[in-house]
Amino acid sequence: QVQLVESGGGSVQAGGSLRLSCAASRIIFNMNAMRWYRQAPGKQRDLVATISSGGSTNYADAVKGRFTISRDNARNTAYLQMNNLKPEDTAVYYCNAVGILAYQNYWGQGTQVTVSS
Repeated sequence: QVQLVESGGGSVQAGGSLRLSCAASRIIFNMNAMRWYRQAPGKQRDLVATISSGGSTNYADAVKGRFTISRDNARNTAYLQMNNLKPEDTAVYYCNAVGILAYQNYWGQGTQVTVSS
């Protein structure tokens, strides 16, 4: 069963913006943290941003000042607002939910983001 569903990906020119959404079930959403990863073709998956259940955020250096992770607890949805997009941001973006225990780790199917020059 799909437990995390990403949406909002698409194609945009450099300098443009996109907003990704990650819809989750209540129990999954309210675990320890929600995270966004991305994976470009032929490259490893890397962590982009994290937001804890308490609202604390962290970002990869490559996206600081451009991306903002947030969460809407009423809608059980996490977001990734991506501004001033660059071609190097092109990747499949994945939503990830993690808890304290080892088995508490869930992934979405990913959404494609393509940034053209």
